[in-house]
Amino acid sequence: MSTSTYLDAIILGIVQGLTEFLPISSSAHLRIVGEFLPAATDPGATFTAITQIGTELAVVLFFWRDITRILSRWFASVFRRGVPANDPDVRMGWLIIIGSVPIVIAGYLGQEYIREAFRSLWIVAITLIGFGLLLGLADYLGRRTRELTDLTYPHGLWYGLAQMLALVPGVSRSGATTTMGLALGYTRPAAARYAFLLAIPAVFGSGLYELVNALGETTSTGPFGWGETIAATVVSFAVGLAVIAGLMAYISKRSFLPFVVYRVLLGGTLLVLLSTGVLQP
Repeated sequence: MSTSTYLDAIILGIVQGLTEFLPISSSAHLRIVGEFLPAATDPGATFTAITQIGTELAVVLFFWRDITRILSRWFASVFRRGVPANDPDVRMGWLIIIGSVPIVIAGYLGQEYIREAFRSLWIVAITLIGFGLLLGLADYLGRRTRELTDLTYPHGLWYGLAQMLALVPGVSRSGATTTMGLALGYTRPAAARYAFLLAIPAVFGSGLYELVNALGETTSTGPFGWGETIAATVVSFAVGLAVIAGLMAYISKRSFLPFVVYRVLLGGTLLVLLSTGVLQP
């Protein structure tokens, strides 16, 4: 692979890190930016899933204390080591498991669509606009009175169903789950915090699944080789760590309106480019 190909991969790693946690769809941005790079190609579902491991490692590092506490107390409860089932951290462990079920089932059954049909730029444009408007409505109309301690098992499942929709580029994993949280009446920080925790098993599962499949091919993870993919993943981790800290500080005081406007403008621009033949779907 050439130096320019490495540069393309690093650019995509930066894009992944910048957009994974913002409610604007990282997979959509990788799909779109890929068309404007010299290779003018779709980075592919495999490259996308593997680079998401980098940003998810940033989540693990940022929420390290929460994650280790939840895991230790959940295992202690399951193996009856003095932690009650109604312990908040034990409940959160079960909520993450319950919320992960929908995307596991849909991801397994929908591989053909995830790799092909869903990656059409027409679909990306429409979902950017549609789910952007839904985020705006949920943010404006949501009561924002519930905290993470109020999260119930049915609500965890609703979060999970929303996360399942993020298999379609343009929806946004954080955007869909945060929208659901806001619609259910949770505060912005609470909705985002659970959305990030819920994404950990789904993203790692998807990334490792694609990684194992790609290892079987030995040479490629789509249009990029292993060197480029690893470089992009490392870059996405570093950029993502900075972004997640900034986002959590931002949403504690401000609304999601700028992201809604951005999604609608990007989706509208994409529709124009597709309609005029500047981009091919």
